[in-house]
Amino acid sequence: MNLWWLVSIFSFCIGTAIQGALKPEVLNVGAIFSFGTVNGQVSRIAMKAAQDDINSDPRVLGGRKLSITMHDAKFNGFLSIMGALQFMETDTLAIVGPQSAVMAHVLSHLANELQVPLLSFTALDPTLSPLQYPFFVQTAPNDLYLMSAIAEMVSYFGWGEVIAIFNDDDQGRNGVTALGDKLAEIRCKISYKSALPPDQSVTETDVRNELVKVRMMEARVIVVHGYSRTGLMVFDVAQRLGMMDSGYVWIATTWLSTFIDSKSPLSLKTAKSILGALTLRQHTPDSKRRRDFVSRWNTLSNGSIGLNPYGLYAYDTVWMIARALKLFLDQGNTISFSNDTKLNGLGGGTLNLGALSIFDGGKKFLANILQTNMTGLSGPIHFNQDRSLLHPSYDIINVIEHGYPHQIGYWSNYSGLSVVPPEKLYRKPANRSSSNQHLYSVVWPGGVTSKPRGWVFPNNGRQLRIGVPNRVSYRDFVFKVNGTDIVHGYCIDVFLAAVRLLPYAVPYKFIPYGDGHKNPTYSELINQITTGLGKIKHILYPLSFEFDLCLYNDAFCNS
Repeated sequence: MNLWWLVSIFSFCIGTAIQGALKPEVLNVGAIFSFGTVNGQVSRIAMKAAQDDINSDPRVLGGRKLSITMHDAKFNGFLSIMGALQFMETDTLAIVGPQSAVMAHVLSHLANELQVPLLSFTALDPTLSPLQYPFFVQTAPNDLYLMSAIAEMVSYFGWGEVIAIFNDDDQGRNGVTALGDKLAEIRCKISYKSALPPDQSVTETDVRNELVKVRMMEARVIVVHGYSRTGLMVFDVAQRLGMMDSGYVWIATTWLSTFIDSKSPLSLKTAKSILGALTLRQHTPDSKRRRDFVSRWNTLSNGSIGLNPYGLYAYDTVWMIARALKLFLDQGNTISFSNDTKLNGLGGGTLNLGALSIFDGGKKFLANILQTNMTGLSGPIHFNQDRSLLHPSYDIINVIEHGYPHQIGYWSNYSGLSVVPPEKLYRKPANRSSSNQHLYSVVWPGGVTSKPRGWVFPNNGRQLRIGVPNRVSYRDFVFKVNGTDIVHGYCIDVFLAAVRLLPYAVPYKFIPYGDGHKNPTYSELINQITTGLGKIKHILYPLSFEFDLCLYNDAFCNS
């Protein structure tokens, strides 16, 4: 009898231990961010808040606790890799991050091999394909939609060319490539790509050298895609170079709105340098839950930093993991890890590669994440078949006095540009016609409200050199101001008016011809062009017959 009891107690203890291993009381999740950045700081606070809210409600994980371990990558790719390896050694079920697309490309190979999902709301490179990286999930709209919004803004304002300034890394290059593709769809283009070194190594000298080149070019619509450190440096140098004056158009991607939201009030210097710029912010619909979280934020952050949309996505991403874990366990699945046979024979040294193990239920857990259908702080969360989020949308912001973000409209992939919140338009049939695209008025750089033309005559192109007769008679048609090369007259006014109507720049220079004592002949002018002996290399035939007669036909002008 005593033996029977001993065996029963032993069996119960063993069974309880096995169940504890298969369904642990603590569920480990990792997070890899650079916590010295704006998004890193905001995300850390939001993820901690989500963890506390989940663990305070036993219904979410059936009494189990979610434990998020934070790893500070400190802007360093090597430290990001080390952090991921450490998480993989400790039975981590999912990793939030990494923060940059550069590391997402690297760590996704590790996630694929060990079947541990990576979920990122900041590494939004559109080339992070789910076909190549099945265990990488973007929990915020990727940059393909951001670039679609910018392209539609360019089209809306009637510009044809833009200059792109970006950090030369995966996220910068691939984002600008996506912008070029979207502009090409509407018969626009990127006329120049200004590549700066990666964010942590770019210097003011690098920025100045590039902006000096940009200032010499025709296009005046400039898109800045990168990070807040680089972007603010670009605006600061641009302002000192006179490139924040009227005539310029500056469009910054979401880094600028994020900085404004988290760092306001801005310094006078920063506010002045970004005055008149346009930027975009991920649109998060108004809701009671969102308002409640916003009201909690000052307490959660101790007033150290302002909330931006990435904080909402960080909170929602942790909840997505928790809900998927609950479903995973409710389905009767167990949490277990097994050795990766591919690592056999790679021992030696001090690397503990044998500790890296495959999450046996990783594929089922990933499937549960992708089946998410919930309403979070950022709005409805649901993935399409291509893993893109349903109805990506952005607020369009105009930076006005004191760095205040003034909203001038919205963009969504459903309705395009609108002054009506996208969630209201989802209830109606989609209407992407040009007549249905609207934005409120803009205060442009230099404080002007009239839309900039978007281009100027470039200083780096070959000029159209136009011979102008230095006439004695009929000076109302054309005459040279004594002692200068300045010319005036009716024919000059007609030419300038025609040039202003062109949709592209035509650099030109008037070259007076003649000694001013007698009217020069047309044959002498043509001879100078054909022999190439003079400064005059071009004659502007396309303008009009009347113009040619007025400028050059001596018989007509003397008649």
